[in-house]
Amino acid sequence: MTTTTRRYTLSLSCPDRVGIVAAVSNFLAAHSGWITEASHHADTESQRFFMRQELLADSLTLDIDTLRSEFAKIAAPFDMKWRISDSARKKRVVILVSKQEHCLYDLLGRWQSGELDIDIPCVISNHETFRGLVEWHGIPFHHVPVTPDTKAAAYAKVEQLYVEAEADVMVLARYMQILSPGLCEKFPGQIINIHHSFLPSFVGAKPYHQAFKRGVKLIGATCHFVTSDLDEGPIIEQDVVRIDHSDVPEELVRSGKDVEKAVLARGLRYHLEDRVLIDGNKTVVFR
Repeated sequence: MTTTTRRYTLSLSCPDRVGIVAAVSNFLAAHSGWITEASHHADTESQRFFMRQELLADSLTLDIDTLRSEFAKIAAPFDMKWRISDSARKKRVVILVSKQEHCLYDLLGRWQSGELDIDIPCVISNHETFRGLVEWHGIPFHHVPVTPDTKAAAYAKVEQLYVEAEADVMVLARYMQILSPGLCEKFPGQIINIHHSFLPSFVGAKPYHQAFKRGVKLIGATCHFVTSDLDEGPIIEQDVVRIDHSDVPEELVRSGKDVEKAVLARGLRYHLEDRVLIDGNKTVVFR
């Protein structure tokens, strides 16, 4: 199968019980569904079952709308939370950024090269810093300043732009503002953030300089969903890089930016491919 082959991805979670796999498999087989990738997981603590199935779209005897309406009949008795996505429709990603460029540059590069097969309807920033870069790529840029007195109006504008863009996910690419609880609650599982893994050990300004003074041996980054609890959302992806006594703070910053870019890109890709299923404050990630 080539990467351009159209495929449907079914992802679901439900209370764990006997017969889930059989019901889904029999349904797909009855409609000639050719499964190219299948993943299952049963969580013994939450007693929930998770599944992801990737199918050749052309193998099915149903169009996408009929497939969804017919699968709903299978899903109801099992109390499934489910979705069927179509690779023919690119996911729409709105990027938020402040003054740190590395994650924005990386995402734009991956988008332009086709590594991330997405649409970017707009970039939103609380500064004008990257207007030229973003517009050079042919992407609309929206400057939405955020001050203590304008936060409510600013996040109402961010919400408006996101909804008007018909976006699937909002990515905070080192957006150095705390989103309002209302905005987080309105789009659960749709807002992704990246931060250094020192939290909460090294909070505030210059975390890498704080780490240097403590002589840490590992630095890293965490990609997670945003909730109204600051930096407490379900984790999607993490990674670390080893450092030693010879690394000065500037080297820690450089290494930290490298791992932040990689972790954000991986976490976003897993989400875009419907590989991430939320289980309370945890995630199941079918890599």
